Amino acid sequence: MIDFIGKRFKLIAFTAILLIVFIIVLATSGLKMGIDFSSGSLLTISFDNEVAIEDLRQELSNLDYDNAVVQVTGDGDFLIRTFALEADEKASLEAALEERFGNLEELAFENVDPIIAQQTAKYAAIAVFAAAMGIMLYISWAFRKMPNPFRYGACAIIALAHDIIVVMGVYAILSIFVNLEVNLMFITGILAVLGYSVNDTVVVFDRIRENRLKSPSADFAITVNKSLVDTLTRSLNTGITTIVVIIALIVFIGSTILNFAIVMLIGVIAGTFSSIFVASPLLVIWEKNEWRRFIPWLKTKEVKA
Repeated sequence: MIDFIGKRFKLIAFTAILLIVFIIVLATSGLKMGIDFSSGSLLTISFDNEVAIEDLRQELSNLDYDNAVVQVTGDGDFLIRTFALEADEKASLEAALEERFGNLEELAFENVDPIIAQQTAKYAAIAVFAAAMGIMLYISWAFRKMPNPFRYGACAIIALAHDIIVVMGVYAILSIFVNLEVNLMFITGILAVLGYSVNDTVVVFDRIRENRLKSPSADFAITVNKSLVDTLTRSLNTGITTIVVIIALIVFIGSTILNFAIVMLIGVIAGTFSSIFVASPLLVIWEKNEWRRFIPWLKTKEVKA
């Protein structure tokens, strides 16, 4: 049997170093905010000819509007959101689109106030926070018959925080080399990662509960390690099959949901890692009150006392 829990201090130390690196990257490089979270312009147009949305997106990309958000209304009109356009820039864009697709009509044009963009970012942050708190409360309730059920919920949230930091850190690094920006698809991906990751963690925790009820007198570290080994194949198989699906989305659907797919790809890998090497080792450290062994200066302080 692989002794994962026996290496818990090394695993947590490695994870901590990894997170520090990503936090430094985020502090220095940061994330590029897309037009969903910044001011810009919203142009509504219609064409006399039938135009496919993918063709319009491609033409906008050719015109250096790579980050433009294109939507279709119920009437078949197009909403194009891009960075703030001056009057001459708007006229030039419309002329280029008319040359490519035929006659068009401008139905509406407005500038997006930065305050609205700030509210979007605020509500996105609230959504992520509310989801995390809901997950913690649910897990604490689900494991209420276990000793210290709150610890299960807290460890799951710590693992989720790990996943979010890893996703944002890797995303920031990728943004240095390719044009990736934070938009609403990114936030959707983050929320999806929360759901995926907590599902993987709950599966491990549920097996811990089963094994502990079967052998209540067994050492908790041994029980957790056995539970990890029992669920390892399931976790890896689920992660691999999910990654295959995400890669298929990237290859066959492309730019439409690229940000979502990239976030999910990073998140699935991070979530599989955290459920095995973060949440469970932390639970053992907490249950066995080994913080003084984990943090050297606390141990030294205890000896001096």
